[in-house]
Amino acid sequence: MLDIKYIKENPEEVIARLQKKGKEAREEIEQIIKLDGERRDLIRETEDIKAEQNRTNKLIPQYKKEGKDVNEIFARMKELGAKTKEIDERLKEVETQFTSVMLGLPNLPDEDLLPGGKENNEPLRFFGEPKVFDFEPKNHVDLCTDLGLIDYKRGTKLSGAGFWIYRGMGARLEWALLNYFVDTHIGNGYELVLVPHMLGYECGLTAGQFPKFADDVYWLETAEDERRRFMLPTAETALVSLHRDEILTEADLPRKYISYTPCFRREAGSYRADERGMVRGHQFNKVEMVQYTLPEKSDEAFEELVANAENLVKGLGFHFRTVKLAAEDCSASMARTYDIEINIPSMNGYKEVSSVSNARDYQARRGMMRVKREATGKTEFVHTLNGSGLATSRILPALVEQNQLADGSVVVPKVLRKYVGVDIIKK
Repeated sequence: MLDIKYIKENPEEVIARLQKKGKEAREEIEQIIKLDGERRDLIRETEDIKAEQNRTNKLIPQYKKEGKDVNEIFARMKELGAKTKEIDERLKEVETQFTSVMLGLPNLPDEDLLPGGKENNEPLRFFGEPKVFDFEPKNHVDLCTDLGLIDYKRGTKLSGAGFWIYRGMGARLEWALLNYFVDTHIGNGYELVLVPHMLGYECGLTAGQFPKFADDVYWLETAEDERRRFMLPTAETALVSLHRDEILTEADLPRKYISYTPCFRREAGSYRADERGMVRGHQFNKVEMVQYTLPEKSDEAFEELVANAENLVKGLGFHFRTVKLAAEDCSASMARTYDIEINIPSMNGYKEVSSVSNARDYQARRGMMRVKREATGKTEFVHTLNGSGLATSRILPALVEQNQLADGSVVVPKVLRKYVGVDIIKK
């Protein structure tokens, strides 16, 4: 959620920055300012009535003592009570409208981001060189099928399109990747947290995914007296609610968390001809990084998360690039995002395996997550950041394609061998 004070003081700037994200927000900004003014007027009117009620109420004992008629006072009190009820009902309507419009606004993109979408994404750096083969390489679907790593047919039989089954050495390879990620993060000082896979609505609201994207998740049907829950689309949705409605101390920060979860996505993508197999799916595995920081440490934390993601990919020996996203390509909740993209040879291009984002105080405002300053005793909103570290559904296809040999076997990256138990996966 955006800062109402900042909106009122800088309406044109807010409109211009949201426009960089493709959001024409003039109407909403004008409505927010109007509703905020009406809300404040109603609150002030209520306070004036309550003050009059207190003054009038104090006259009753005096009137009775002096033998005066108090019926007039009671009539006035009744009139004020009715007026208060009327104002309270209108205030509730205004606050509901105000909150709805505020929740619908995306985060402000950082000022240095280019406007527009993918066409304005900016590659910042490259690592390694694209793989060159002296034989006709196979694509990951054929490799995984021939080596018995992935069972696409039975995955579809169990759950439909967009699902697959890891089998044998494929399951061990998947588990090896997750162990490599988790062990590396723990070594970097992150706390491992295993979160519920079913979440309440407040988690989606705090993360900024709801209400706008509430239809993009899988909702669970429950009895009428039960709390409605959804399957988490990413562990970020849970981790950024860990400190919801809490006031932390400066000594508490930064908080650095990782979590392994399967992720469930209702909209799995376009399923283009070059996105077969496990590149897009309704369920995939991911290790997620999340940080809570002081505002002045936010940029430093962002660079740390980017470096963590890059180092994981470097450790696997992949050629990749780091891309700074244009404003419109950042998600609604984020002020800044860098993508780590690896090369999958059969796709003739790059695919994102990690998005690292800074939400600034946008999520903290929605979830009332604050820090108490030691020097002043005042509270302010923390900053939240997240990054994939990493998702496996594109890592594994890149791994088998980039590390394949002419005989159809696949070389296991050195960092994974202690988990997998072999150097080369063969038929």
